[in-house]
Amino acid sequence: MVSRSWKLLLISFVTSLVGIVHALPAFAVEPMQAEEQLIKPEVERTDVRIPRIDNESLEIGYFTGTMSFEDFGTNSVQGVFLAFHVNEDVFLLGSYGETTIGESSSEVINNSQMFSDKEREVSYYNVLLGYNLLPGEVYMGNKLAFNTDLYLVVGSGTTKFADDDYATFVYGWGYRFFGADWLSIHLDVRNHAFKHYKFGYEKSVNNLETTIGLAIFF
Repeated sequence: MVSRSWKLLLISFVTSLVGIVHALPAFAVEPMQAEEQLIKPEVERTDVRIPRIDNESLEIGYFTGTMSFEDFGTNSVQGVFLAFHVNEDVFLLGSYGETTIGESSSEVINNSQMFSDKEREVSYYNVLLGYNLLPGEVYMGNKLAFNTDLYLVVGSGTTKFADDDYATFVYGWGYRFFGADWLSIHLDVRNHAFKHYKFGYEKSVNNLETTIGLAIFF
C-alpha cells in the first residue's frame, strides 16, 4: 500500500517537472537582430586622384640657376639634360651647362686682368648615375596628389675652363616633382670638383651649382 503511494507521488512529480521544462522556452529572451544597431557610424570617403606617370623611359629638360665658381664668385648657369630611367629606382643622366665667370679674387686684389672674355666662358658636360632614394607624394587639397622623388647622383665629366679641359667629379642630390603624367620639375644641388693650374700652382676647386629645371617624358 505504501509502495503504491510512493509510486503515485513519484509519477506526479515527474509529470510536473516535464511540464515546467516544456514551459521554459516561452520565457526565453529573444536575441537582438543583427541589423538593429544602436550606433551607425558614417565615414565620409575622399577619393584622391594621383596623376599617372607615363611609361616612357626618356626625360629631356632645361635648367637654369647659379654656380659658385671657386675664386670667381657666383654666376648664372643654364643648360640641358637627358635622363634614361632604367627602372623605378635607377636612372642615367647626361647634362651640359654653360656659365660666364667674373673676376677672380687675385684679379680684384691686384687690379689686373688674368683672363680674356673668351677664357671666362666655362662649359661642362657629365654623365651621372642616379638613384631614387625616397619616392613620395605631395597633397594639394583633399582630392589631388602629386608624385615626387628625392634622389642622389654621382658621376664624372669634363669642365672647359680658360681653354683647357679638366676631368671633373660630380655628385649631389635632387628633388623631382611630377606636375603631370608627362611633366616634371627638378630642383638640383651638385658639386663640381676638379684641379687646375691657372694660378701657377695646382689648386683643387669645388664649384657648387644650384638649379631648377623643367622636363618632359617621351
